[in-house]
Amino acid sequence: MRAVRALGRRQGRDRAGRFLAEGPQAVREVIRHAADRVVDVYATGEAGHRYAEELAEARDRGLRVVPVTPDVLAAMVQTDTPQGLLAVCRLPAAGADALGDLLAGGPSLLVLLTNVRDPGNAGTVIRAADAFGADAVLVSEESVDVHAPKVVRSTAGSLFHLPVLTGLPIAATLERLRAHGIRTLAADGSGQTELASLDLRTPHAWVLGNEAWGLPDQVRAQCDEVVRVPIHDRVESLNVAMCATVCLYASAGSLGAAR
Repeated sequence: MRAVRALGRRQGRDRAGRFLAEGPQAVREVIRHAADRVVDVYATGEAGHRYAEELAEARDRGLRVVPVTPDVLAAMVQTDTPQGLLAVCRLPAAGADALGDLLAGGPSLLVLLTNVRDPGNAGTVIRAADAFGADAVLVSEESVDVHAPKVVRSTAGSLFHLPVLTGLPIAATLERLRAHGIRTLAADGSGQTELASLDLRTPHAWVLGNEAWGLPDQVRAQCDEVVRVPIHDRVESLNVAMCATVCLYASAGSLGAAR
């Protein structure tokens, strides 16, 4: 029980190589789309009846389902109102190790997050990337841990639908993208190129920065173009999740028309 609860903290996750997927939606999606990463599934009696279909699928996939009392489950997680289902999952391979395989597959649409610190924003970007057909989300070593419980919940299961590579050094990653013919587009309010005028029919990666200060000068300089989403003057800016959603929607339309 203590070992599971420790996975709510980054130090515990890094030490154990595991993380938590909590609640019926996250547990259902990891069972369906990433069952090979599941170590154990825990369920209260009430959840066992309510989510019998999901637990039957877990068993069919050879996963161990462990019955626990509500008090025990509550002691395993850090949320105030647990929903009765919990999966302990293995962390994926380090992002730098997996990036080569991803690029060899010829991706058309990527998202690269640098210094994104807010769990809700990071989760929403992953969800938007999933919704609009991105091939993967790349996350810098300075960004929030995407396997933290708050981020996992905010992805609404999308964390298990597409590759999310973490711990990446930004400068080296931008160089690798360019070497594989992937255009890097910095989404930033200082951009001279408007989103609507951009040709998005070739492989590209949206580069998105910190919620408060955006992208550093050196990152913008390393990207192929700096792109802005035009907004009314009375609005200061879009947050990073909103900006990502708008940009990814535009990319999905252009890439869909090009295929």
